[in-house]
Amino acid sequence: MDTTQLLKGVLDLAVLAVLDRSDSYGYDVVRRLREAGLEDVGDASVYGTLRRLFKAGALNSYVVPSEEGPHRKYYGLNDSGRTMLARSAKTWGTFAQTMNDMLDDVEKR
Repeated sequence: MDTTQLLKGVLDLAVLAVLDRSDSYGYDVVRRLREAGLEDVGDASVYGTLRRLFKAGALNSYVVPSEEGPHRKYYGLNDSGRTMLARSAKTWGTFAQTMNDMLDDVEKR
């Protein structure tokens, strides 16, 4: 199965879930997603998702100076983002349960 197609459908939810734990800058979001098991997630996809969610009003952003290089732009959930996360998590839970039920039938054969 092509996991890149699956990632496209759930990347918003995954990014919101990562940011729900703590504010983060772009590359740290990528790192945390990969550590969680989404090894195929692309840097550009995550940065694009962060920009899109910010433009949609789901995220706040702020800049933090860095002694190791350029300043880092951090993103965090705001009330709209938390609402979006809760709604998307519920949708995902229903969808995942439906797929699990369908696949249980396949595994029993």
